Amino acid sequence: MIRGWYTGASGMNAQQNRLDAISNNLANVDTTGYKRDIAVSKSFPELLIRRTNADGVYHLQNGMGSADAAPVIGKLGLGVETNENYVDFTQGSFRLTNSQTDVALSGQGFYVIDTPNGERYTRNGNFLIGKEGILETKDGYPVLGEKGYIYLEDDKINVNEDGIITKSEDGSEIDRFKLVRFDNERYLKKMGNSFYSANDISGPAHIAEGSERPRFIQNYTETSNVNVVNEMVQMIEVNRAYEANQKTITSEDSMMSTLWTKVAVYK
Repeated sequence: MIRGWYTGASGMNAQQNRLDAISNNLANVDTTGYKRDIAVSKSFPELLIRRTNADGVYHLQNGMGSADAAPVIGKLGLGVETNENYVDFTQGSFRLTNSQTDVALSGQGFYVIDTPNGERYTRNGNFLIGKEGILETKDGYPVLGEKGYIYLEDDKINVNEDGIITKSEDGSEIDRFKLVRFDNERYLKKMGNSFYSANDISGPAHIAEGSERPRFIQNYTETSNVNVVNEMVQMIEVNRAYEANQKTITSEDSMMSTLWTKVAVYK
């Protein structure tokens, strides 16, 4: 019975982690470039239950063979745990903003942002021109081009599908957006403000060129890839699974209470 408590408790913990991920997704449904979190659970190894009043192997008559004297009754699950939380980088839809400094990415890849903590990466192409004439994020961090900071006199610019920034007046080239990719992008770590950082599992950033480079779409931003209906359905599933595990613990507790009451009476 005590094993049942731990099994039910592990299920409740796993569902709580799923609920945290779903809640975060719903809270960021309107965040530009947000990518949904997915909590993945795995079960502990199962045990085979055998009949205990028989043991070993018995032999059939006339040498016709043998059979197991302790046949398998079934399997016993030992609970579940959260295996990982990973980011789903499925492409979001596009929203028209009519802002010349807004650029969405159609395809995989990340902008490079210079922050006090080092380079960070984002899918959020909602940019503006700072006081010093530098293209920045909404939080004031400079966006990096292949020449370094991107200096703009005004927002009269054009961005082609390859990310080359030119002046609208004479077509002269200003810079080209620096875009990077990773070997295992799903393991990038979220840092808040739509930023990601690399780690040993994701691998270091490398410059995206050729077929790895996404298509740039000016005057648009990428919306989050959160589907509200799907997230609400999953939330209902999580609540029901959580309640089922809770009732399991309650039943186990009631059975244990009855057992101890019987033992006390007989003694």
